[in-house]
Amino acid sequence: MSVIIKTTNLTKQYGTQKSVNSLNMTVHQGGIYGFLGRNGAGKTTTIRMLLGLIKPTHGEIEIFGENLFTNQKEILRRTGSIVEVPGFYENLTARENLSINARIMGIYKKNAIEDSLEIVGLQNETKKLVGKYSLGMKQRLGIARALLHYPELLILDEPTNGLDPIGIKEIRRLIKNLAAERNITILISSHILSEIEQLVDYMGIIHEGNLLEEISFEQLRKRNRKYTEFQVSDDNKATVILDGLDQAEYEVHDERNIRVYSHLGQQGKLNRLFMENDIDVTKIMVSEDRLEDYFTKLVGGGTIG
Repeated sequence: MSVIIKTTNLTKQYGTQKSVNSLNMTVHQGGIYGFLGRNGAGKTTTIRMLLGLIKPTHGEIEIFGENLFTNQKEILRRTGSIVEVPGFYENLTARENLSINARIMGIYKKNAIEDSLEIVGLQNETKKLVGKYSLGMKQRLGIARALLHYPELLILDEPTNGLDPIGIKEIRRLIKNLAAERNITILISSHILSEIEQLVDYMGIIHEGNLLEEISFEQLRKRNRKYTEFQVSDDNKATVILDGLDQAEYEVHDERNIRVYSHLGQQGKLNRLFMENDIDVTKIMVSEDRLEDYFTKLVGGGTIG
């Protein structure tokens, strides 16, 4: 599988603060790569460097196998992007806005505007002024603009930010179709765990400017494990009981909640053991680790938002 984006020790430093620190990222052709991290983790700074909008302090960027700094014009001809909220002339229609952008970008292909509007599902909304569009429609129009020149790579910075559930669903469906039906490689940044979980094939997790891990969702699914969670009156006494069992695997998830990864299907037996040792059990739940659990372990606690 071809490598579309490769960074080597990519670093951006402002004074003594490193916004991005020695980042080594690899994005392969044809998939959806999720760039996941809290707000302020370094996602947008990285994307701005990938698009040549800001220069790195150190490091290298290769896109399509070419050095970005020596082949930027040609690379950007093959790349579409949205960084932050797309801006449009609200007193013009979608077609008029895209026509202006096409002229600025030097795009003269006859059907480029109509093709882009159809791809994002706005072909029947061309008479409405953009000022009357919902935020989700404006976001889809931003993607249409990014697709005007038929790019091979699409870089989207927080494309569902601020959208309602219906808008999020529309953008998610659109992104999946672009990758599956048009073989466009997509890098999407987000701090919304549930969106990344439903969209991507591969992801990189960035925290305080450092890329902590790159992992495929297939690998993550295999790593995620089923467990039985017990809510108990005394987790210290409960761990003593578990330590006395053969090959017991568990963790105290938070105060009074213990996740037992071994002895699956034996929650009744474990419940009896706890009760016989004067440990009250107020909840038993069979579940499995999700992306939020994985992320929390990786960054050392807290939430992503």
